[in-house]
Amino acid sequence: MLQLNNITKTFNIGTLNEKKALTKINLKLEKGDFVTIIGGNGAGKSTLFNSIAGTFLCDAGKIELDEINLTFMPEYKRAKYIGRLFQDPMRSTAPSMTIEENLALCYQRGTRRGFGIGVKKSDISFFKERLSELGLGLEDRLKTKMGLLSGGQRQAVTLLMATIVTPKLLLLDEHTAALDPATADKVLDMTRQIVAKDNITTMMITHNIQSALELGNRTIMMDDGQIILDIKGEERDHITVDKLVQMFSQKSGKKLDNDRMLLV
Repeated sequence: MLQLNNITKTFNIGTLNEKKALTKINLKLEKGDFVTIIGGNGAGKSTLFNSIAGTFLCDAGKIELDEINLTFMPEYKRAKYIGRLFQDPMRSTAPSMTIEENLALCYQRGTRRGFGIGVKKSDISFFKERLSELGLGLEDRLKTKMGLLSGGQRQAVTLLMATIVTPKLLLLDEHTAALDPATADKVLDMTRQIVAKDNITTMMITHNIQSALELGNRTIMMDDGQIILDIKGEERDHITVDKLVQMFSQKSGKKLDNDRMLLV
């Protein structure tokens, strides 16, 4: 489904600030995999997402998604196949546009657009139906501007926007980190339901090891631009946070000192 072969990226090559962000990343995801990704600051998690989404081109390697070669495809073309959410609820939406207008833009993803925003009457009932599934009462607020929503409401709508046309791949970049715990739990539950309902192949960066082990079917740990642990199946079913921290230390040769990752 998703195939990464020897993905490499170095920033500021030839300068004092040269930083090797990714080193020969090899990864294969099957259809419907839900992979959680953990690692400290600078481990390469968001850089990995940026390389897949096309924010920049990699220095070396090949990226394939459902047998489509994305390696040199620009970001705006990859958006036809990839949905993405960020940590900041203010990103990925147009705050001055209404909920229905934001949804309409995403609903047209991959199709030819005219010059207008064009919210079709035939789409309104569909938008209401999908919004009602969020359980936030937003199906009755289609004319509300996105900028007037709370962080949790906005992130929930953004999740719907990213999946209203089922993507081949969904990238979740700490999409609940900026929310309060109760709202974060609700958005995570929505995420779990939507991903399962549409069998969406998903990668989710999280700062919380416990969440990484509870969600999805596979957990990857990154350090210094490399994947150092890839845990799935029966091994993952029985692993604990303490055991994973121990495995990290054995593989990386250093202690995990990010307290946010150890919160349960």
